[in-house]
Amino acid sequence: MASEERRAWIMAVVSVCAYGTYVAIILGRAGGTSITEVPYAAALLWSIGGAIAATIVLDIALSAVFRRGAGMKDQRDREIWRYGHFTGQWCLVLGGLAALWMALAEADYFWIANVIYLAFVLSSVLGSALKIVAYRRGLPAW
Repeated sequence: MASEERRAWIMAVVSVCAYGTYVAIILGRAGGTSITEVPYAAALLWSIGGAIAATIVLDIALSAVFRRGAGMKDQRDREIWRYGHFTGQWCLVLGGLAALWMALAEADYFWIANVIYLAFVLSSVLGSALKIVAYRRGLPAW
């Protein structure tokens, strides 16, 4: 497995786990109250920070274990990265537009923050999934 494909797997798994943990914490805190009343900021920031730290630690650990080809990129790796990254960014663009619309509609900060976070997660997962598929099946023919 190429080091870039391994990074895509790490990013996808960590993103899903971090977001799932965040949602579980928020829903657990909600109980019988309105979800917009739940203190979410600390959980959101810890979730994002934990995901970043976990991605870095896992990448370093797995690069130390699987040293063959670590850090080496060829033209195919760069093309796959570009394909996954730029295609995944559409989720972020749409999430940003949704957050902008929600801000203009004066929605609660809770919903705006969570739409932005969800957009980041979807962008990461979609980009990683496309990279993994491209490594396994090749880039799509244009």
